[in-house]
Amino acid sequence: MRKHALRYQAEHGCDLETAALRVYGNAESTYGSNVNHLIENGRWNDENELAETYTRRKSFAYGRAGGPVQHAKLLASVLADVELTYQNLDSVELGVTTVDTYFDTLGGINSAVRRAKGVARHPCTSRTPPRKRCGAHPVGAGGARDADTHPEPQVVRGMLEHGFEGVRQIEAHVTNTMGWSATTGEVQPWVYQQITQTFILDPDMRARLAKLNPTASAKVANRLLEASKRKYWRPDDKMLAALRDAAEELEDRLEGVYEGVAA
Repeated sequence: MRKHALRYQAEHGCDLETAALRVYGNAESTYGSNVNHLIENGRWNDENELAETYTRRKSFAYGRAGGPVQHAKLLASVLADVELTYQNLDSVELGVTTVDTYFDTLGGINSAVRRAKGVARHPCTSRTPPRKRCGAHPVGAGGARDADTHPEPQVVRGMLEHGFEGVRQIEAHVTNTMGWSATTGEVQPWVYQQITQTFILDPDMRARLAKLNPTASAKVANRLLEASKRKYWRPDDKMLAALRDAAEELEDRLEGVYEGVAA
């Protein structure tokens, strides 16, 4: 730490106390990096925009005085030296794709490190609590494990027993999966293919999801199309056409103009 602080001090002519700042967060009265909000609304152009949002929101350093002072250049310098991004998961009940907080924080800082270092990928690891049999693992493996678990018939049945909320949770899982793709690049394409086949291309499942929660079910299909457009997976022409047709059907169901067979 001293080596890097002295280097930064020499390069920027600041005092050593400033160069040694290493505790960063939001400005007072603000929370989160807003990376999750960008993913949710889809209004972002590329991964650099996510990294910039994280860096801007989290560039407030906390020193001995206690109050936050923005030091964006110093944070960028610190991030360029990071060798591993890591987060300890605090629950045995939540996976990395269950809530958006994980990719907003760990994914957000990973995207900022990637930009600061000028690399396409960077090691990103999470660790589950000791009560789980698995310990530290790459985030991509965690996302794959979540994706491999959700489509299991008994899991799907359990989620759908919660009706409207169960479908909303499925939609959140899909959105959070894409959040990890955007911030780490570690989600394998088969994850999206499996989600598509399980929830959207199965006519009976699609109709059931639409009946329980038409808004969330349409969002699932549109998020999968967005992930394809952003090249996080590349479905073949047949699957892409089927997905588009299913998305249009779900939009029609949402708007109450669907003329197919009643579910």
